[in-house]
Amino acid sequence: MLKNVAAIVLDGVNPFELGVVCEVFGTDRSDDGLPVYDFAVASAEGARLNSHAGFTMNVEHGLERLESADLIAVPAGSCYETREFPPELLEALRRGVDRGARVLSVCSGVFVLAAAGLLDGRRCTVHWRHADELAIAYPNLRVEPDVLYVDEGSVITSAGTAAGIDACLHIVRKEQGPEVANKIARRMVVPPHRDGGQAQYIERPLPRSQVDTVAEVLVWMERHLDEEVTVEQLAERAHMSPRTFARRFQQETGTTPYRWILRQRVLLAQRLLEGTDETMDAIAGRTGFGTAAALRHHFVRALGTTPNTYRRTFRGPGSEEAA
Repeated sequence: MLKNVAAIVLDGVNPFELGVVCEVFGTDRSDDGLPVYDFAVASAEGARLNSHAGFTMNVEHGLERLESADLIAVPAGSCYETREFPPELLEALRRGVDRGARVLSVCSGVFVLAAAGLLDGRRCTVHWRHADELAIAYPNLRVEPDVLYVDEGSVITSAGTAAGIDACLHIVRKEQGPEVANKIARRMVVPPHRDGGQAQYIERPLPRSQVDTVAEVLVWMERHLDEEVTVEQLAERAHMSPRTFARRFQQETGTTPYRWILRQRVLLAQRLLEGTDETMDAIAGRTGFGTAAALRHHFVRALGTTPNTYRRTFRGPGSEEAA
């Protein structure tokens, strides 16, 4: 049963990510019949810490507070991707997991869990901007950059910033049931569960690689997303055999021509949903999907949410009229 929660902070902690944990587990909502957690903030680097926002904090507890916690939360902080962490903190986290406690990271707090060896061979996530750094620094992890959080039992990792709310509510739902999680969500004025993952918030999921032989073809493909093309046609434009073209394309972009153009079509659909009032049929035509049904199918597969839901999320109420 989840009763005792500790948030561990380091110098440079991000106030919002710390605040997420404090809001979910550190607020007394007993007037609504909700559980009250024994909650505390603990420091791994002395009683006085600087936040990433520029103000200082006085923290009463040290690492000893982690020894009794059922859940240890590690919020994000400044330069967690490159800094070293106190060995005694990493050992305290390992001890916590060994005795049956859960450990939660919010955004770049995952780098602390990775440094402690708690994610070896496990799935995890982080803010999409840090996904490549995490995967390179810790090749034994299975980084999933498209999701809001990953639950691996004793270790839960969440993506960027507000995804920490999703992960915290997931833990409450798992431990104390959906009614408690829903009531906390209502008090916080947030959805108890969000559709989709963080893929819908990524500006460009497939960053441009250093291309050489297929560069001109990529430009042409991006300008003709509404047309059906084959590998043979693309290879002809690049003056290569289809087999050579497919191999070069994979080497220089990290994906196949089909997947590349499919992703670009989804990206174009996102921009049109955000910035225009065009109907789903019109967007399907402009993006090369042909029909609204095909657009919906590929959009859901890529982003985990529907085009209509995406439009409402990024354009606000009333945007469904255009749908």
